[in-house]
Amino acid sequence: MQTMTKSSRPRPVLSQAQNNTTLWIGHLQTDPTDHFAGQTFTCPAEGVLDNIQLYTSAVQSGGELLLTLHEFDTRSKDWGPALGSSTLEVQKNDIAKWIRFGLPPVKLRNGATYGFRLQTHNAMVGLGEAATGTRQPFTFGHEWSGDSKNQKGHYYSYFSLAFKVELC
Repeated sequence: MQTMTKSSRPRPVLSQAQNNTTLWIGHLQTDPTDHFAGQTFTCPAEGVLDNIQLYTSAVQSGGELLLTLHEFDTRSKDWGPALGSSTLEVQKNDIAKWIRFGLPPVKLRNGATYGFRLQTHNAMVGLGEAATGTRQPFTFGHEWSGDSKNQKGHYYSYFSLAFKVELC
C-alpha cells in the first residue's frame, strides 16, 4: 500500500497494486448464483473523490459492472447508503488492465472508513487481488466477498483487491 500527497488534479491517495491471485465476480451460465466483491479502506487524506480503479486479471465473459461507494462502520460491519455509483462495460480483451470507475464528486474525510462493492448480472470477471499468506494482514481495510445466497458475505484482512482511490 502506498499513500500519496494531496493535489488539485486527481491523484492516487491509496494504492494497493499487488496482484498474486484472483477473486471472481458475476456468475457462470450454468450457476445462477451471483458473486460480489468489495473492499473497505481507511481514507489517508481529505479530498473530493474522482475515481476508483481496479485491476482485471481475467474476463471470462464481458458485460456491465456496477461499483457503489459507501461509508463503512468497521465495528458493526455495516455498509451505509450509497454515496455514489458508476457503471462500466468490460470486454473479453480487458484482461490485465486497470479499469477506471469515474464517480460523482464526494468529499472523503481523512481517517474515515469507506468501502466499495462490485457486482454484475451479465459478466464473469476476475479481479486482481493480493493474498499476504503468513505475513502481516493489510492494515488499511478488508476485502469483502458475498453472493446472492449470502449477501452479508465475509471479510478478510489477509486479502485485498488490487485498487487505487484517486482524490482531487
